[in-house]
Amino acid sequence: MTTISPGGEAADPAAARPPGPPPGQGGRRASVRPIERLTDLAIAAFLWAFRIVVLLVVVVGSIATLASGKYSLETWVDLIENGLTLGSIYALIALGYTMVYGILRMINFAHGDIFAGGAFAGYFVAVALAGAGLLNANPVASLLSVGLMIVVAMAASTLMAVGLERVAYRPLRNAPRLVPLISAIGASFFLEYTYRGLFGPGIYAYPDVAVLGEAVPVPILNMQWVDVLVIVSALLMMTVLYLFVMRTRLGTSIRAVSEDRDAAALMGIDANRAIVLTFAVGAAMAGAAGVLYGLKFTQVYFYTGFYPGIKAFTAAVLGGIGNIPGAMLGGLFLGLIESVGPTLFLDGLNVPSPNQLKDVIGFTMLVLVLVFRPSGILGERIARGRA
Repeated sequence: MTTISPGGEAADPAAARPPGPPPGQGGRRASVRPIERLTDLAIAAFLWAFRIVVLLVVVVGSIATLASGKYSLETWVDLIENGLTLGSIYALIALGYTMVYGILRMINFAHGDIFAGGAFAGYFVAVALAGAGLLNANPVASLLSVGLMIVVAMAASTLMAVGLERVAYRPLRNAPRLVPLISAIGASFFLEYTYRGLFGPGIYAYPDVAVLGEAVPVPILNMQWVDVLVIVSALLMMTVLYLFVMRTRLGTSIRAVSEDRDAAALMGIDANRAIVLTFAVGAAMAGAAGVLYGLKFTQVYFYTGFYPGIKAFTAAVLGGIGNIPGAMLGGLFLGLIESVGPTLFLDGLNVPSPNQLKDVIGFTMLVLVLVFRPSGILGERIARGRA
């Protein structure tokens, strides 16, 4: 029976019992807790051992490699330059992942294939320009041709992303979070095999742009103009994107919807327009990255978007998923680690063919960052309601 206490609150006679486990369960709980503590201690010990082993490999391997004098300063500069070039491409793709996650709290696994679509669009424009004799007519015509390739690729990727959002994601916006994820994986396979059906399984080689293959006239920099184009274009586009999101009314609407969609709607912001704009801007960055990737690595085929897409997603997580500067930093960090890490960390330990282990190095760094800082390098802890 329930009575009212002098303070006016309902008093339950059972509440007068001293704290402790229910009758008959004390022995079982007492036996479970030590096991849980031992499990937690074992996991913590394993994580610390993993950190120590990786730290020893990095420190000892780096000291041994540098002490051997096997590589010259020019070699290290080349590795850093290659890392910056690759990281710039990763960063551009990662922006799409992090923006979509920031506004919808979902991972758009089809984003890598949006990148591949931009690479294909740029390739066909390049072939047409080469056939017309404009691609290598003179340096100015070459640069204008590359600009046209990037613009067309951005437009094609944007159209694909907007269509994908309307068909595959918008109907599932209020569904459980696992459902849009499955839809994104299905959309990724759909795009990949659409490319295979349209273009076949063969590899397409980008036409050479003579001016981009020339060496930069700086003695210590063993770079080609294509590397300068990739790095400068990526930095410029990332800067413009950051200013757009932080300094414009449309960017403010995107950030408002990302923070609280319902409150933003009450303030008169069109949430659908903000979400579509987010997909469009992220896809445009990926389309430009597709052309830069094709100019740098020269090849594109139906599966081109898979590995760069996974690496870019890794870069977004490294930097802090949902954080635009974090995606930029994560891409550059991952590119440098993949380029410099295998030689610096493993060559001094006499590991055979260390460059073939670049993926292991990159994903090990991801694990370490997430162990030490689960929210990423620049990420913030997400409230439980938003996570």
